[in-house]
Amino acid sequence: MSLTAESSKPSAGGANEQSPLENELAVLLVEALNLEVAAADIAPEAPLYGEGLGLDSIDILEVALEVSRRYGFQLRSDDERNQQIFSSLRSLAAHVAQNRTAP
Repeated sequence: MSLTAESSKPSAGGANEQSPLENELAVLLVEALNLEVAAADIAPEAPLYGEGLGLDSIDILEVALEVSRRYGFQLRSDDERNQQIFSSLRSLAAHVAQNRTAP
């Protein structure tokens, strides 16, 4: 009898499951901002600002610095796409995936 080594992913399928990069970024958010939420509990589509995760502009600046440091590209405060980039964990992960220079 063999047991399948299934990873402990949330049982809800699709949109609510974090990709590996989304999980990595969720951990970065929790650690950089000392959030009192588990990284795995951050819904990929939930807003990062306001009613979602509740981040403010100072938090976003801190996250931008950490992302820049870890992934080797600059997130600029004057980028007109910032509202879209930081709208959710999923959109941030997509931006990082397109722009990162570090693996």
